[in-house]
Amino acid sequence: MAIRRRTGFLDPVRERVEVLERRVLGDDAGPVARRTFNRGLSAVIVGFLGMLILAPLYGFSVAAILAWLVFVVLYVPPWEVIPRVGRFVRPLLALSLAATYPFYALNMFTIPIFGAFPDVATGVKMLVFAMMAIGLNIVVGYAGLLDLGYVAFYAIGSYTVAWFASIQFAHQNIHFWPAGVPSSLPGIHISIWLLLALAGILTAIVGVIIGLPTLRLRGDYLAIVTLGFGEIMPQVARNGDDFFGTGFNLTNGPNGITPIDSPGFGSFTFLAGHGSFFTPDRLFFWTAILLVLFTVFCSLRLRDSRLGRAWIAIREDETAAAAMGVPLMRTKTWAYAAGAFFGGIAGGYYASFKSATFPGDFFFNISVLILCMVILGGMGNIWGVMVGALFLEYLDSEGLANTGAWLNSNLGLNIDVPKYEFGIFGLILVVVMLFRPQGLIPSARRKAEFEVGVHDEPLYNATHG
Repeated sequence: MAIRRRTGFLDPVRERVEVLERRVLGDDAGPVARRTFNRGLSAVIVGFLGMLILAPLYGFSVAAILAWLVFVVLYVPPWEVIPRVGRFVRPLLALSLAATYPFYALNMFTIPIFGAFPDVATGVKMLVFAMMAIGLNIVVGYAGLLDLGYVAFYAIGSYTVAWFASIQFAHQNIHFWPAGVPSSLPGIHISIWLLLALAGILTAIVGVIIGLPTLRLRGDYLAIVTLGFGEIMPQVARNGDDFFGTGFNLTNGPNGITPIDSPGFGSFTFLAGHGSFFTPDRLFFWTAILLVLFTVFCSLRLRDSRLGRAWIAIREDETAAAAMGVPLMRTKTWAYAAGAFFGGIAGGYYASFKSATFPGDFFFNISVLILCMVILGGMGNIWGVMVGALFLEYLDSEGLANTGAWLNSNLGLNIDVPKYEFGIFGLILVVVMLFRPQGLIPSARRKAEFEVGVHDEPLYNATHG
């Protein structure tokens, strides 16, 4: 059967780029040379547009020029062709930039309309949501299971840490390696590091319990059931101060649980910090980077494992996968448990960062926001999902407020932009679905599904024409 690339409105631009490529490189250029040329051309266009936009508004910025040069070094050279170490160059450079971000964040240039770069505390939130998006990507991107209740796992992880690292159960006096907590303080106080593992395990178990009766459903029916579980958790948290009418205070109701113990070691806690170098925000930020790296490593290993290939087979064609011997229920349940595990760890760490957890943190819109991150970045591709999560959480935390301030001060308007955030997110998704339905950074498989289509010529004509 003949196949053809689907045409689009960018085809004339692609043709002009190919003509320019042949003029510069010749007709016999290899794939590495062509790829490097295209990346270099993209970098030049980005630099030109940046100067065109930034210079009239903010003047020439040394920080902006340095940022563009870093982008060129990361993106353009064909690092991957270097034997053995080439494929590690970009990740290591990107990790170095991320780890040193607290030291140059205040010296970065101003982003047009969006304002200043996010501060370190906002960076912690962005990394936590990136971790949750990678966890949801296992469920949605790998296994193809539409989950609208992921916030339930986030909530369970948060309350797991809150129960065992606070004075919530003041009639108890249990201490097990807590950091900076006096032995006279009532309640249960266990080391946050142990509680993060406990939060992940407990959430994975809950994911299995939820998944067993629901994963027999498909498509929209599964989405509706998971939506129901996502709506149940905030109600349990809100009414948990009188758990099922027994008088037992499980969640402290609308008041939430606060304060929550800080991570640390011995008498040293993240919340107190140490000197001007190890500030609280920096410590939480660096730890969040380590947790994201752990999530990325596990997600990559799962994707390339036998279980990961079974998830992808189910996503592509569930009936065919079953016919080839893939155990559907067990495989789907593992996907649910793996996604829940990372959602629980992220929720527990975020609760310790805020030193509090409230029922209002777990509304349905959080599930939608995390799903939007996965769709925007590119389902199935970890790096795309991370980009989508970082971008949308930045908009949610600072970007939209900065945009509103810029519009109001420069255009004489009086608009509360964050008030319309979900309408704006919806518009972003509409634009992405129209012009790049595979996501900003799609996986190779998903990109091929969108860019290569089956010709509508009859099979007989295609094979005997």
